[in-house]
Amino acid sequence: MAASMYIVVEGEDPGFDIFVNGRFLARHEDALERLALRLGVRPLIEFFSADENSMSLLIEEGAGNQELMRRLPPPQWYSPAEGLKTVRSLLRTLEADPQQLGSEGEQVLSELLEYACVLEKTLDRKMRWHLAVSWR
Repeated sequence: MAASMYIVVEGEDPGFDIFVNGRFLARHEDALERLALRLGVRPLIEFFSADENSMSLLIEEGAGNQELMRRLPPPQWYSPAEGLKTVRSLLRTLEADPQQLGSEGEQVLSELLEYACVLEKTLDRKMRWHLAVSWR
């Protein structure tokens, strides 16, 4: 089962494409967390929040427990500026040396560039966001 970390923007339709595959980011989440901490920025995983729709999908995919739905806290939303600080720091470091994440460094870099694009549009529209995870 492959995981994917994707961006959710608050509201029904943000008016722009928010799709980023996020499989490589999920696969390298531990290394990205260590790198973010070393750079002094908030790790991407700290922007995770599960809303009812995300949890329903996880449960349908067999990766969650129905009991969790009843105890699920309200979703947390974050400023895109906070996310951009992390993403841009990771981008600067990985652009200098993408191979520090191994043979998939270029793919991680590509997904981070897509995250930056989505977060910039989210910021321009004064919206909020969080990360969600899917297992397929």
